[in-house]
Amino acid sequence: MFRILAIAALLSLPATAYAEKLANKLLGAKEVASQQAPMPIGSYAKGCGAGLVELPETGPSWQAMRLSRNRNWGHPEMINFLVDLSQTAQRLGWAGLYVGDISQPRGGPMTSGHASHQIGLDADIWQLPPKRVNLSRAEREKLSSIPVRSADQKSVTRNWTRTHHELMKAAALDPRVDRIFVAAAVKIEMCKTAKSSDKKWLQKIRPIQGHDSHFHVRLKCPAGARLCQTQKPSVNELSKGGDGCDDTLMWWVTDYLNPPKPTKKPKEPAKRTRHPREYTMADLPKQCLDVLASP
Repeated sequence: MFRILAIAALLSLPATAYAEKLANKLLGAKEVASQQAPMPIGSYAKGCGAGLVELPETGPSWQAMRLSRNRNWGHPEMINFLVDLSQTAQRLGWAGLYVGDISQPRGGPMTSGHASHQIGLDADIWQLPPKRVNLSRAEREKLSSIPVRSADQKSVTRNWTRTHHELMKAAALDPRVDRIFVAAAVKIEMCKTAKSSDKKWLQKIRPIQGHDSHFHVRLKCPAGARLCQTQKPSVNELSKGGDGCDDTLMWWVTDYLNPPKPTKKPKEPAKRTRHPREYTMADLPKQCLDVLASP
């Protein structure tokens, strides 16, 4: 009854007032998860998360960073994955993992930063190899990760190690993982150093801007998650046996880092697209109202 009344109260707002209710403000204000069965709702960049689970602030092989953000919440599948990968990191010689943003307690557009991380299936993992996993809350606010690509974006720095490579390989080989976002220089380096007979997993490693000090793991929609929108395959995924290395080396080294001179009149600039921070609750799947109204 409470849920029905709460949703009715939201929907009874005048249309103009309701339109002004930004989803990131409403969902971002929630300090705990909804009391619902776990369910990723919508897409990675336009949705919310029901029944998310908090990654404990500290574990034997991990620490959640920037606790003041309250973004260490995810679908149970993601929390289990992070615990498993942190144990892999220990076997590889690190003290564990420093875990950055996952999602807000109820997912949805964030009050700052990311466009994705909305349904509890995205997580940022710091490139900084932990020396210990007993940092205080204050230390976790002050400590920063390290960049693993050069300032000109063309190569990795000395911060990059073989352990980084093996850790990301382990993540990519996990069947729960859909893709892993990294700096272009990281993908290029991994393509160069991977064994030629064992490169199919590199297809999951995707170059993207803004990932020089962390890598971003995205999980597939879990089995039975009927409200989760599966990400469409990329062109490279549709090609047989593609690892993304040829395309990556060609486009990022030539067209992106050294763009060719334009030969034609530039096209009209594309129309501005709305950032998820501008979404109202009406823009999200209707089930997100239920998530918002849940105790």
